[in-house]
Amino acid sequence: MIPTDADAMADGTLVIARSTTPAPQLMLLFHGVGADAADLAPLGRRLAHAYPQACIVSVQAPQRCDLGHGRQWFSVRDIDETARVQRVAEALPAFAAVVRQWQRDSGAGVAQTALVGFSQGAIMALETTRHEPALAARVIALSGRFAELPQRPAPRTTLHLLHGMRDTVIPASVARAAAEHLVAIGADVTADLLPGLGHGIDDALVERLLERLQTHVPAHTWREALASDPGAPDGDVH
Repeated sequence: MIPTDADAMADGTLVIARSTTPAPQLMLLFHGVGADAADLAPLGRRLAHAYPQACIVSVQAPQRCDLGHGRQWFSVRDIDETARVQRVAEALPAFAAVVRQWQRDSGAGVAQTALVGFSQGAIMALETTRHEPALAARVIALSGRFAELPQRPAPRTTLHLLHGMRDTVIPASVARAAAEHLVAIGADVTADLLPGLGHGIDDALVERLLERLQTHVPAHTWREALASDPGAPDGDVH
């Protein structure tokens, strides 16, 4: 059953949909700076309709935003490229611990987990792919970026980058450059730049996200299928 109202936890986290344990899928949503878990509840409900057996949670950031209302994963006060890398690194252990806690609570493993982040939440989700072991099989970055581009791919993680071409907060050029870099290092990545969209989430983005989730076959699945084919000629599997 898909609830019409999320179940709020003491820390502000919203459980959009629960499933049986173990959950066949776990989708964790992470909001942007100055927002809160409720901001991604509409996206969570769309995902719940598409994946009615999934456990879907919109996670509340732990810090009160120091530049106004809402919450933050890390401070953006006096932020620059160097400070961003350091602050994300400092916030990442607690972020990863939240993901692992929900995996334990839901019974979902890494292969069944998707991290969906918007803006600052996307930065945090993307950064998990730069560290071992992987936390999720899919990481979806909506209007996001890496704090620092990875030097090697996460071998069993698919990244989906979706970004508005009119984004003035995190320019689409950042997403394009990240996608090109990820392809160059052999990462499994899709990238969609949506015309007319700024720094936000609209129906077109959600539809494109659902299409990517439902149709993209992870690269490691193809590799494993080819490797297990006894009829594959030597040298055909890379």
